[in-house]
Amino acid sequence: MIVAEDMYELGSKRSAIRELFEYGKQRAAVVGAENVYDFSLGNPTVPAPDCVNEKIRDLTRTLDSISLHGYTSAQGDVETRQSIADYLNKTYGTKFHADNFYMTMGAAASLSICFRALTTSAEDEFIAIAPFFPEYRVFVEANGAKFVVVPPQTSDFQIDFDAMEKAVNAHTKGIIINSPNNPSGAVYSEETIKQLAELLRKKEKEFGTEIFILADEPYREIVYDGVQVPYVTKYYDNTLVCYSYSKSLSLPGERIGYVLVPDEVAESKAVYAAVAGAGRALGYVCAPSMFQKVVASCVGQTGDVEMYKKNRDLLYDGLTKIGFTCFKPQGAFYLFMKALEPDADAFCEKAKEEDLLIVSATGFGCPGYVRISYCVDYDMICRSFAAFERLYKKYEQ
Repeated sequence: MIVAEDMYELGSKRSAIRELFEYGKQRAAVVGAENVYDFSLGNPTVPAPDCVNEKIRDLTRTLDSISLHGYTSAQGDVETRQSIADYLNKTYGTKFHADNFYMTMGAAASLSICFRALTTSAEDEFIAIAPFFPEYRVFVEANGAKFVVVPPQTSDFQIDFDAMEKAVNAHTKGIIINSPNNPSGAVYSEETIKQLAELLRKKEKEFGTEIFILADEPYREIVYDGVQVPYVTKYYDNTLVCYSYSKSLSLPGERIGYVLVPDEVAESKAVYAAVAGAGRALGYVCAPSMFQKVVASCVGQTGDVEMYKKNRDLLYDGLTKIGFTCFKPQGAFYLFMKALEPDADAFCEKAKEEDLLIVSATGFGCPGYVRISYCVDYDMICRSFAAFERLYKKYEQ
């Protein structure tokens, strides 16, 4: 083969989520879009807050083309980075500054950069806690490290610390945490974060190594019922934050985010330099210029989270009334539901017979569950219940 076999495998087939999304478009052309209940993608339907479009209009009126569309510094516009630092300091009582931040093309780029920056040997391992976003495995392995999974704790989707302690070893380079979580909607409690920090400090001392937490936080602001999301850097020094504005500002197609390397990180200047070097090596230098300026003006604002809560409540109440077993999300915009048979892939195929497009959680490291994305039209959720009832009755019979 004249191309890299692993890259060919990745490029010749879509992810299961994208495959389902494409199937939905094809099916809609046959039966009509109103008769397809597509819960596949986490593509925000809540509009971006007004400040986004207002800032774009202002920028296009007041800046010349070079100022608007030209390169920023490789690590990002300094005013943007300072604006983010100021907001986080005010909100969480931190002491960040512009040079703690490296602007990126969204959280996927942030994570890939961190895995590349921290991987020093083919023996290095990064641990994900199931359920996890399936692309983590792609990012870790593409950057030359090993991907390790800690099984899910399905009672509450916090961390199984017995399993975590067994998984951490002398080769462990980092733990990936995603809270609020895709796909479960769980938020790690302060107690969970404290216990994780204590365990990792103990393991660092035991092995004489540095172990990093990589906090993947695109859903940080999307939480319900007064739930608080602990800011992980305040609990554990060796924390890198990978953030994206895709969800909070409803900007998934604009690919804008950052890596945060706090001063408290061991050898923080070297780690930051490695992050910058990884951004260079991977071709992620200079995140989109205009949207750096946009997020600088809109930092701290969000789309209407109440719209997601309304969808959550409708879907959770409707499905549990039918008889499905669901975990009630504390954040993000996904409902995690137990399949009605052990094989979640087969269950999702039966759902497709009713034009219900839901995602098997097998690829998320949590067999027997499915993910239902509710960042969708409210009316579509209402229309979908008849199809869910038919699906449920298939298993009753």
